[in-house]
Amino acid sequence: MTSPSPTTATPSAATTTTSSIVPSDADAIDLIFDLVREYSPSRHELPASRRLAERAAALGLHATVDDAGNFVASTHADPLRPSPDHRDIVLLGHIDTVPGEIPVRIDDGILHGRGSVDAKGPLATFVIAAARLRDRLPPGVRIVVIGAVEEETPTSRGARAVVDRYQPIACVIGEPSGTSGVTVGYKGRLVVRAEASRSLSHTAGPDRSAADRVLAWWSRVLSRVATLVTETPSPFRSLQHSVRTMHAADDGFTDRAELVAGFRLPPNVSPEQLKAVCLDEAGTEVSLTFVGAEVCFEADPKSSLVRALTGAIRESSPDTRPRILYKTGTSDMNVIGPAWRCPIAAFGPGDSSLDHTPQEHLVLDEYLLACRVLERAITRLAEESPASSAPAR
Repeated sequence: MTSPSPTTATPSAATTTTSSIVPSDADAIDLIFDLVREYSPSRHELPASRRLAERAAALGLHATVDDAGNFVASTHADPLRPSPDHRDIVLLGHIDTVPGEIPVRIDDGILHGRGSVDAKGPLATFVIAAARLRDRLPPGVRIVVIGAVEEETPTSRGARAVVDRYQPIACVIGEPSGTSGVTVGYKGRLVVRAEASRSLSHTAGPDRSAADRVLAWWSRVLSRVATLVTETPSPFRSLQHSVRTMHAADDGFTDRAELVAGFRLPPNVSPEQLKAVCLDEAGTEVSLTFVGAEVCFEADPKSSLVRALTGAIRESSPDTRPRILYKTGTSDMNVIGPAWRCPIAAFGPGDSSLDHTPQEHLVLDEYLLACRVLERAITRLAEESPASSAPAR
């Protein structure tokens, strides 16, 4: 298949339309190609958000970019405000990617490009499903689609900007699960930066170098954290750790060392527990800073949303058995889930093992199937959600 022709319209920050276009499969492929072509590493998402707002408006959605830089669209009313006449189903994806441009092309039905899997494929799925369902939703039900910024950083700024804006009856997080997978759990996280410094002295002297001090601290921490999870659990219920960077240098007067490490936390270990261990072992030789603290989150695997998604998977692909997944990474579910306390799950096309890799690519037939699955799931969920019920946290 050849690549779609580029669209030449000028991006705008806020657009809306009354178009009644129902997107075809060709429209869906053109949308994902255009979105992946807009390179949008974290903190540089605005052009992509504006471009997607323009494309969503052309498909009949009310679309804009909010103050955080998030793409936001809805099937009805102002997408930046709760609608007293509607109960919201929020589809929350992210528009940022990790750095590293990959030439965008379509070869033999496969889209290559940064973000095609993580997570512009799921986000484009959300837009297409919302546009197709705009005129078919029961009265009093609205779909809100969000492309959040900075999901790939510890800040999760985009998700935090919308936590207090909506009180949805259900939320789908846009992350690759494959068209047979529904993700209901993400591990917690803590990132720690350890630094040590000392006046430079001869290496034959008795004083430990700054690097020795940092490494000794890390060894003590690992001994302590090994006792926090004593059984042999599944990967989701294990405590994972890794050194991300290590650097040591001197300027002729001061010897300095820095180590950055990350923890992936299971349900029974909190960021505060890890902080306490790290600080206790640091003493006076090592100074610490912490970022990216997130508590592990598990959603109800038997919720109305999970039932709607798994049922839609079976209907769309009768030979496929739905899978309930628990991921060892984090996502915006860790931010949104505890705040909204509504049925929540992650769904989207793509092989998550390709996340952040130079080989990132998306099979377009899988993407089109995901659009159909989500349409069916939202239709079922909306029909089960009476409009007369008040939104609740």
